[in-house]
Amino acid sequence: MTDNCKSSCSSILLFAGLGVIGVALAFSGFKIFEGLKYFRSYDRFVTVKGLATKDMRADLAVWSVNFTVTGNDLPQAQSQLEVNREKVTAFLKSNGLGENDIRIQSIQVADKQAQTYSSGGGDGGPRYVLSQALIARTNDVESMIKASQNVSQLIKDGVVLGQPNGGYNPAPQYMFTKLNDVKPQMIAEATKSARASAEQFAKDSGQEVGQIRSANQGVFEILPRDPNIVETETPDKTVRVVTTVEYYLAD
Repeated sequence: MTDNCKSSCSSILLFAGLGVIGVALAFSGFKIFEGLKYFRSYDRFVTVKGLATKDMRADLAVWSVNFTVTGNDLPQAQSQLEVNREKVTAFLKSNGLGENDIRIQSIQVADKQAQTYSSGGGDGGPRYVLSQALIARTNDVESMIKASQNVSQLIKDGVVLGQPNGGYNPAPQYMFTKLNDVKPQMIAEATKSARASAEQFAKDSGQEVGQIRSANQGVFEILPRDPNIVETETPDKTVRVVTTVEYYLAD
């Protein structure tokens, strides 16, 4: 083989090798570029919140009806307390509560003469103060509402409502206990709301919403439906949950 032939063959092999290397580098560069695009697309995300609310009616009501009598003769005061207890029991039943809905609490007796700060009951008031409470607990919320609205009937019957220390008789307490029954639907609604917010953001920025990056369910709250009302003193509730979701964004 002549020197010219050897030189030509070497040049051909050199160019072929360089071509292969060039193709390999181009292919590698393309893959790296695609990988960087993939990385960048998964590096962009948006955080949004979704809200779901639902008005609910309480399904449990509890009421402590406190009543008090006073007197200087303990047996007579106790007899009057028993009469008042029967009046309160009859009142609750007449408004729709059942026998099993009513629980009788123990009698509390205060002897002013036995109290060290009293000078033998010389304040002119009755010596004995007797008090008792009936606890009404029922799922018949409407009957409890009716009873609380008609409580003035007990006053007309001579029953002194309230606590022995002068405290007022508390209002019925209304509770919603079926939160687990509405959780799945509300979580779905909150997530849908979050998705809508993410899609609006993506639309405004010329992007698309991808998969969920992370999600936080949030805490369920039971609030009064109407403002300026204590939640436990109203049967009308609003259940509320806010979810926080992160979505990936893509071009």
